[in-house]
Amino acid sequence: MGSVRAEFLKLKRSLSWAVVVLLPLMAVITGAANTVVSGGRLEDGWHTLWLRVVIFYGLFPLAIGVAALASLVWRVEHHGGNWNALMGRHVSSLHVVIGKVAVLAVLAAAMQTVLVVGVVVVGKLVFALPGVLPAPYFLVSVVIVLACLPVAALQSGLSMLMRSFAAPVAVALLGAIGGVVLLMTRLEVLAVVVPYGLLGRATQLGTGMFVDSGTVTTGAVAAVVVAALSLTAVVVAGTAAILDRLDIR
Repeated sequence: MGSVRAEFLKLKRSLSWAVVVLLPLMAVITGAANTVVSGGRLEDGWHTLWLRVVIFYGLFPLAIGVAALASLVWRVEHHGGNWNALMGRHVSSLHVVIGKVAVLAVLAAAMQTVLVVGVVVVGKLVFALPGVLPAPYFLVSVVIVLACLPVAALQSGLSMLMRSFAAPVAVALLGAIGGVVLLMTRLEVLAVVVPYGLLGRATQLGTGMFVDSGTVTTGAVAAVVVAALSLTAVVVAGTAAILDRLDIR
């Protein structure tokens, strides 16, 4: 728990919060602006607004955002003598890795919260939609956060190994493209075992896009959640094993 607490303390002055706020807001503003500029209507109310905000955001920007956050979380360890201090720690590698992933999980949850709040605000103030955002989209939001975990774990491992900020982000972009290809070719079984494909699948729940049926089903939700937790456990264990074998610089 000490490692987790230490990682949260590092968030106080982190640029990560700028990514957490700006990235989802850009997705909301872009979706709303495209609707206004095109003169289009939200034919299906909240559902249409959700589609216009979430679909593209979930295919590329979200994975890239998680990657940027992972690079920022590890950035401090690659400066000065911090890496050597990390390697001389009194806690296990597993605790260090879990601490980093825990921070990224909180940041991912914060990003999704900003997105949902943004959709609600735009829906009410800009488009005067009746009622509130339907409950299934709150469930989908929870699933999206869980689907961020394996991507966060993988990007955390890459950022641990790479001192460059941009290189792991480039890997995330390529991974996101690969995930899109898997979804477009309807290879759902393969997509859900690839972290980036799984994240894309989670954001499409209930949208009817690619391999989605258009309904948020128990089976689809369970498949994403089980895959997300399993992949996260595997990647975290692998990252901890690699960190055990690294040395002082």
